[in-house]
Amino acid sequence: MIAMSHSSFQAVSPAEQEARLRLHALPQLGPRRFYRLLEAFGTAAAALSAPAAAWLALGLPSSCAEPRRSAPVRDSASAALRWLEQPNQHLLMWDDPAYPALLAELPDAPPLLFVAGAPAILERPQLAVVGSRRASRPGLDTARAFARSLAAAGFVITSGLALGIDAAAHQGALDMNGATVAVLGTGLERLYPRQHRGLAAAIIEQGGALISEFPLDCPPQANNFPRRNRLISGLSLGVLVVEASPSSGSLITARLAAEQGREVYAIPGSIHHPGARGCHQLIREGAVLVESVEHILETLRGWQALPPMSAPLALEPDPLLCLLAAAPQAGEALAAASGLPLPQVLAALSELELQGKVAQQQGCWSLRPGPWIPG
Repeated sequence: MIAMSHSSFQAVSPAEQEARLRLHALPQLGPRRFYRLLEAFGTAAAALSAPAAAWLALGLPSSCAEPRRSAPVRDSASAALRWLEQPNQHLLMWDDPAYPALLAELPDAPPLLFVAGAPAILERPQLAVVGSRRASRPGLDTARAFARSLAAAGFVITSGLALGIDAAAHQGALDMNGATVAVLGTGLERLYPRQHRGLAAAIIEQGGALISEFPLDCPPQANNFPRRNRLISGLSLGVLVVEASPSSGSLITARLAAEQGREVYAIPGSIHHPGARGCHQLIREGAVLVESVEHILETLRGWQALPPMSAPLALEPDPLLCLLAAAPQAGEALAAASGLPLPQVLAALSELELQGKVAQQQGCWSLRPGPWIPG
């Protein structure tokens, strides 16, 4: 990969930007081949002007070299430039100072990243939360609760916008007015799954971002989703797997995280639940067994963007438990009754939920049976 030198960064010319977009649109031109061309020719414009024989000499296939001047490739670049003229739509290139530093460490880091939303969020400390698309209700609740508490501790929650655990993780961050990043396995103009359009809009509206390394109009393709998983882990300090089968794509993300030197966390479950087997496998392979948010935070001291909410939570549960002993209540009502800020109440409730002391159903919180019920 071409070494980045942000200190001497100079904005690329419009012609070079268009040339990079044209390279990016070529079939079978992944990051490693993209960088090979740049190392050989210096610029994308020079690479496009070089004869096909020079590309073949570098080991690139003719199916990649021949379409360089084709109308579809030119049209793709033109459409991307038009897309970039719209508000909140950005392109981060590998030599841009705003390109996320952790991601830049990867040997196959994307040369171009399309971003809808706030690019600056990508430089904040991120934790990935991933898991099964067909998660159980307890798994979804656990993912959402962990995401709430991690967002309250100052982390950006990163996931893949998929059904199941991914969506629960994004929503948990949004519950706390926190930021979350969705890494797509499609182009940003081909949002998938379509039923998550509202969630995607909320992510952007709340200061997060949608990102993709794929051309804007790239449709869902099965082989692109495992490929995007390296970005989920590459952007993050660690990856938390909530619920996954042994064949789940989440295990791909976890193993990529381990290869990239990131922390891997897994939540155990019942030996009778198929969705727990992937997590148990990860734990046997060395993942950190996680039963509370503190198990994650204690491995990441010094990375929090904000003081962890877990410390003051221990001071606040009694008033909330007393209020819930009287009757189930919504978070907003608990905030009003306790006089505490709503984000602090939601963070405390999430921690109590992880401890098994309270439960949430249809937006209403209630006590679970146990010795913690106020007398």
